[in-house]
Amino acid sequence: MPAAVSLRSDFTAAALRRLAAASRHARQSRRLLSLAAVLDGMSRDAAARIGGMDRQTLRDWVHRFNEHGPDGLMDVRGKGHAPRLSADQIAAFATIVETGPDPIVDGVVRWRRIDLKRVIEERFGVVYHERTIGKLLKQIGFSHISARPHHPAQDERVVEMYKKTSQRR
Repeated sequence: MPAAVSLRSDFTAAALRRLAAASRHARQSRRLLSLAAVLDGMSRDAAARIGGMDRQTLRDWVHRFNEHGPDGLMDVRGKGHAPRLSADQIAAFATIVETGPDPIVDGVVRWRRIDLKRVIEERFGVVYHERTIGKLLKQIGFSHISARPHHPAQDERVVEMYKKTSQRR
C-alpha cells in the first residue's frame, strides 16, 4: 500500500477547526474538518467519512490544501463559454434594438426575438437560439415588455377625432 500524502505542517488541527468554524462555505468547512481529523491521527478512511467523501477524494483535497492552503479547499466555478458576440457587436446590437426596425428594410414594425435572431445572423454571422436572444436582451438592459407599435401610415388627427371621451359632470 502506498504511503499517505503528508499534510502541510504550518497549520495545526485546532487552527483548521477555527478556520472551519469561521468559514461561510459549508463544503470548505467539511474539508477543513476532515483534514483536522487527519492531523489528530484519525485514519484517512474515517476522516474522509467525516467530510462526506471517500479516501481518494480526501487525498485530492490534501494535494489542493498543500498547494494553495485553506483557500484551495473552496469550490472553483468554471468561467463558462466565451461570449459569441464581442463587446462592440453587443453595443451595435443594443443600438439596433433601441432605434427599432425600419418597416421598409426589416419588414416589421416592432422587434420580436425571432426577428432579432435573423438580424444577428445577417449582420454578425452568429447563430443564436430564439430563447438566447431574450437572455441577451435582458443582459443589455432591455425589458420584454414593449409599447404597442403604431402603423406607419397612421394619421394622428384621425385617431384624436375618433377617441371616445367621457362627458363632464
